[in-house]
Amino acid sequence: MRHVIALDVGGTGMKAALVGADGTLLHEARRPTGRDRGPDAVVASIVEFAADLRAHGLAHLGEPAAAAGVAVPGIVDADHGIAVYAANLGWTDVPLRDLLSTRLEGIPVALGHDVRTGGLAEGRVGAGKGADRFLFVPLGTGIAGAIGINGTIEPGAHGSAGEIGHIVVRPGGPPCGCGQRGCLERLASASAVSKAWAEASGDPNADAADCAKAVRSGDPRALAVWQNAVDALADGLLTALTLLDPHTLIIGGGLAEAGETLFTPLRAAVAARVVQFQTLPEIVPAALGDAAGCLGAGLLAWDLLDATAPGTTDTTARTTTPGTTTNPATPTPRR
Repeated sequence: MRHVIALDVGGTGMKAALVGADGTLLHEARRPTGRDRGPDAVVASIVEFAADLRAHGLAHLGEPAAAAGVAVPGIVDADHGIAVYAANLGWTDVPLRDLLSTRLEGIPVALGHDVRTGGLAEGRVGAGKGADRFLFVPLGTGIAGAIGINGTIEPGAHGSAGEIGHIVVRPGGPPCGCGQRGCLERLASASAVSKAWAEASGDPNADAADCAKAVRSGDPRALAVWQNAVDALADGLLTALTLLDPHTLIIGGGLAEAGETLFTPLRAAVAARVVQFQTLPEIVPAALGDAAGCLGAGLLAWDLLDATAPGTTDTTARTTTPGTTTNPATPTPRR
């Protein structure tokens, strides 16, 4: 059975699947990255995992994978297949595409940024399905973004489009690792809320989930921490929708797990900031959870095969749901 390898590399673990042409997950597996053994061990773990996935496909599906898609954190040069930089994995300028292709007997390999790859999946088969313009914003350790346009993700001229987490929403605010002060991710990420609530509650082990629980119980300290984060997030999203005018804002990551504790005040805060010439987009939770990166990696691999198929002119066409073939370049718009 024809299939591709999909691999999502995280800071500590990897999720992988063998994905059929109709989007079916034919095999799933997880494995640690080996980060504690250093950056070379991480690269070796990725390559070995991919090789094992190829072997599984050959043994159980009757043929090796036709291509591979890999999502990695940090800065990625997707055109040249290089993992440029990832602080949490300790690597710089790793030629990951060539290393994988060599080990996988020369099959084509697509490399993508983890958030943009997850955004690709959310846009095609998740919460953004049917929206021709969307913005995917995961609120986790940091905040990033993926700009969806007609079933593809816009990388920007230099591969850094959508980095909403580094919009300055509080000039002169807390310092950010990027060198600025008052960046959105320093105020509204899950880690930022965890830090603020730990300080406000006096419990050094408290986290964002604890803050959300305290909000639901009416704790005034938690309500203040939460509202500060919601206001900062609404300011950042207003800038994004002013520039991008999306149909849908998809919010994911750990903070989104608070559900309506986040979404009810966030929708109200964004609505209060929208002015006459702007259109309020639909604000929805992400649908795919931690599977988004792996599903997106599979889409990258199938897209790569589509792009290299003889006579192919539309490089965005891809099966979007099991058993249903559509062209995401012409989705049905929604509001």
